[in-house]
Amino acid sequence: MATYAIGDVQGCYPELQRLLEKLRFDTAQDELWFCGDLVNRGGQSLETLRLIHGLRESSVVTLGNHDLSLLAIAQRRPEAQARVNPELREVLFAHDAPVLFEWMRSQKLLHHDEKLNWTMIHAGLAPSWTLRQAQRAAQDVERELSSPRHPRLLRNLFGNRPAVWSNRLQGMDRQRATINTLTRMRYCDVNGRIDFDAKGVPGTQKPGLYPWFEVPGMRRRDTRIVCGHWSALDRFAGFGVHAIDTGCVWGGKLTALRLDAEELQYITVDAEPHRVRPPGGGD
Repeated sequence: MATYAIGDVQGCYPELQRLLEKLRFDTAQDELWFCGDLVNRGGQSLETLRLIHGLRESSVVTLGNHDLSLLAIAQRRPEAQARVNPELREVLFAHDAPVLFEWMRSQKLLHHDEKLNWTMIHAGLAPSWTLRQAQRAAQDVERELSSPRHPRLLRNLFGNRPAVWSNRLQGMDRQRATINTLTRMRYCDVNGRIDFDAKGVPGTQKPGLYPWFEVPGMRRRDTRIVCGHWSALDRFAGFGVHAIDTGCVWGGKLTALRLDAEELQYITVDAEPHRVRPPGGGD
């Protein structure tokens, strides 16, 4: 049995197919972890969702900011949905969209495997969080997202405030702060206040900001973390964090990390030739 974590797919369906072939993935005994951002920008989000949904018995997904955005758009009126980009429209108006959205809403924001001692998130953790606190915060949102109350959460999903998670937060503010931390965080200050604009490589940020995994005084967590979201960081390993968004949608690679091996094993496929990073970069 092998367990692999896969970085941000973002609708890059041909690359995902090639990566699974390269892994010789066996649904009977292997497991896939997807670090989130399954959809948007790669051109084939619908095919990607259908493929991963078909692997649901042998996979784990943590939702990314693009996935949550799609779920939020799905709550809008059809005339508003018709104004989004063609790739997402194809998902929104697909005959199996209700099945796919119900499945997406049942996925996680954080996944921890005690036996492997790996934790998967999409973006980051608040500096003040222990693993248990992070799990509780994620579970609070997961319960709402999979419940009949999900429309309210998805209607109030967007916003940069609160920019810092606090145990004093309640209700929607608490849930939005959790979502912002787990799905959007790259840089923050020593108090955990997120800078939503900083996306470059470490060293390019403003004074007083730190990569979320390098904040002075952050809580100790006795687990290895695998994540995506930060394509400018590329493949990174340090501070107990293994980042594997290697920018496939921008012409980089789609990366899998084997989690059950004694030595770190990275398996990659190149992006399709037509994929390029636009001027000014992307997230």
